[in-house]
Amino acid sequence: MIRLYRLYEERFWMKHNTLQLYDYHVWANDKVLQHLKELPEETCRAEITSVFPSIHDALVHMFVVDTIWLGAISGDSFEEIRISAASLPEKLKDNSIGEMEQLFFDLSSRYQTFFRHQQDLGAVASYDHPHFGTLMARYSDIIQHVVNHGTYHRGNITAMLQQLGHSGTSTDYVFYLYSINNRS
Repeated sequence: MIRLYRLYEERFWMKHNTLQLYDYHVWANDKVLQHLKELPEETCRAEITSVFPSIHDALVHMFVVDTIWLGAISGDSFEEIRISAASLPEKLKDNSIGEMEQLFFDLSSRYQTFFRHQQDLGAVASYDHPHFGTLMARYSDIIQHVVNHGTYHRGNITAMLQQLGHSGTSTDYVFYLYSINNRS
């Protein structure tokens, strides 16, 4: 009986923790987008020598990768994902920060729909890739990857802003925890 209870607790914690981490990801992306909207419009398009040619390019990359992983956890094939993702950078190249904000919001709503329909985020799924082979991973592992990927590139954006003479905005996880503490 104790073992079953622990298993239940692990599944509950995993689901809760995964959802909270994804909520952090949405919160942090929104903090960055709100900060960018306060800066001169040309800031996001300024070309610099960095990980990405511009902050806008970093945002597009983040959006495309989040879209790819939603397709993967939703069961889309590699080829379906490749085709739909290939055209995104061109479609998004002229989007304003406000338009990117709406796209990120819509994408987070699609993730929320996935979470509502997925009973067990600890379930293992198979992801086939023509170069890397087959990955067997829990949904929660993929969400962790999405969150880590976003954190990495939000850090890139902060460094790029500093290169352009602007401060970044703090998106540390602890500040997210303070923000949800203050909501209650």
